[in-house]
Amino acid sequence: MRRREEQGMEILEGADQSLLEVIDHVLNKGVVVSGEVMLGVAGVDLVYLRLSALLCASDRVQPRARKK
Repeated sequence: MRRREEQGMEILEGADQSLLEVIDHVLNKGVVVSGEVMLGVAGVDLVYLRLSALLCASDRVQPRARKK
């Protein structure tokens, strides 16, 4: 039983590291998330929403000003 717990902890530790690598990669490269939602009643569209979001590190959007 103890061996299984140790194996489980090793797997979880690796998952945390890989998740951090994915987050780091996304922030360095950037990603755009977009989606649409349409709400309607009885076949009549009432509300249409469109969402777009840019996820990246702030220095990718606004580069630093150069010092003179």
